[in-house]
Amino acid sequence: MNAPIIKVLIVDDSAIVRETLREVLESDPHIKVSGVASDPIFALKKIEEERPDVIITDVEMPRMDGITFLKEIMSRPDPIPTVICSSKTEEGSENALKALEFGAIDIIQKPKLGTKQFLEESKIRFCDVVKAAYRARLRKLPLGMTAVPPVQPKLTADVMLPRPDRGHLFIETTEKVVVVGASTGGTEALREFLSMFPQDGPAMVIVQHMPEHFTRAFANRLDGLCKITVKEAEDNDTVLRGRVLIAPGNRHTLLKRAGSRYYVEVKDGPLVCRHRPSVDVLFRSAARYAGKNAIGVIMTGMGDDGARGMKELHDAGAYTIAQDEQSCVVFGMPKEAIKAGGVDVVLPLEKIAGEVLRFTQ
Repeated sequence: MNAPIIKVLIVDDSAIVRETLREVLESDPHIKVSGVASDPIFALKKIEEERPDVIITDVEMPRMDGITFLKEIMSRPDPIPTVICSSKTEEGSENALKALEFGAIDIIQKPKLGTKQFLEESKIRFCDVVKAAYRARLRKLPLGMTAVPPVQPKLTADVMLPRPDRGHLFIETTEKVVVVGASTGGTEALREFLSMFPQDGPAMVIVQHMPEHFTRAFANRLDGLCKITVKEAEDNDTVLRGRVLIAPGNRHTLLKRAGSRYYVEVKDGPLVCRHRPSVDVLFRSAARYAGKNAIGVIMTGMGDDGARGMKELHDAGAYTIAQDEQSCVVFGMPKEAIKAGGVDVVLPLEKIAGEVLRFTQ
């Protein structure tokens, strides 16, 4: 059976951005840009002419802002999955996060025009986001849908943290550390998850696939909503009870240990499992430095980032939890982790925090 072609409508007031996104997306033979519009008013007319499978829209545009446009799309009987393409400005970040609350599937950062490395990596990120949005609507991909070979090799966590020798030993400790990985749909899932923890909740490090600069706004938003403290991770931050560290966009975050102190290392590196930060990188580091004192949680998202790391956590004696299919926006990452044999228990989103507290109190 032939793989379907995903039809995308791009809405942005910049002609250069529209054409750059078209070029990036149509590098994937499974994606076709079926239309472009300079503002939401034109976009609504194009939707009536030909319904797209996915919409990519800016939030700051003339005549109608992207939030109002999103509300219009989401209020329809048959809403269209929408991805926000936003600038990295403080206002752009806040508006993009607000859009997620109104039903946007994910955020991508506006292309850095003329930056070859960014555009090459964007082909991976942007095309994966479109496919995730398409899957979020259909829940399951049609038979025959296969991933397009990435622009560069799909690297594993070996590039950031080589596998330890068999004789590697963990220092005995009773301190528990929670590591969490999420992607598409994860921003709202994490909001619900973290809001259930008390002020002195367990020490936690989270990788949420999100562009550079947006993670700080995301962490600040969660900090204002949750009893537990939430901040964007910085290199050498101590991992403490009562504090959640969110991996910064475009940087890998590793859990490390010096004596009885856990801390994070934030560093550059290549895409791992097509992402930076990568869940696999965080999970492998937790398997090595926390071992049986770690609790691993993998949430909604497309792809297999975190599956190998979850298995390594499991094999190191950690307790591992996956979000169930019914509560996921996209049941990709949890499904792959379960398939790899690295998951102890599968739970609906609303029960995961309680299970984590049971193992950390």
